[in-house]
Amino acid sequence: MLKQISKELKDHAPFTFFGALTGIIAMVLFSQLPSHTSYTIFYILHPIHVLLSALVTSSIFKIHRYRSMSGGYTLPALLVIGYTGSIGIATISDSIIPFLGEILLNMPEREIHIGFVEKWWLVNPLAFLGISISYFRPTTKFPHAGHVLLSTWASLFHMIMAQGDNLNMILYIGIFIFLFLAVWIPCCVSDIVFPLLFVKERGAT
Repeated sequence: MLKQISKELKDHAPFTFFGALTGIIAMVLFSQLPSHTSYTIFYILHPIHVLLSALVTSSIFKIHRYRSMSGGYTLPALLVIGYTGSIGIATISDSIIPFLGEILLNMPEREIHIGFVEKWWLVNPLAFLGISISYFRPTTKFPHAGHVLLSTWASLFHMIMAQGDNLNMILYIGIFIFLFLAVWIPCCVSDIVFPLLFVKERGAT
């Protein structure tokens, strides 16, 4: 498992770097965006991120569980793994790590936004929609790339809400680092490592 984690982190680092770079470019372009507009954009990107995360996490669990165990998998297990893997880790990625960055960078309008609580009626149903899609048609390819970019941009707009008017080069560098970290580790863990923790290889005891 440690080898798998290392491999996935290494493979995803260049794409995550690119995603964080697009985030900084977007921040330059939208630096004067009103906070309420950034809030609205965050609550477009974050729920879609949760949807794709649930789809990929559930799909990997379903595919590998089915291949490795003669007994297949159960629907309750799919629901639990898909929900916790998407909601829990997407919240860390899009909200908690950006908020910690806002605190450490002393951003003036910092505030944490927990989507599955603050807009429970939007975020939670999309998580279950992603799980439902994986049940009938599991897929792990394109959604993962979309997941990484959406997570980057959701994290970005969480931080744009907090930026205030005092933007400088040091702040941009700090935001880039937190955007990279917010996506790199949580997304790889959510999409790949987390669901595989619950797969028992054939013949294992």
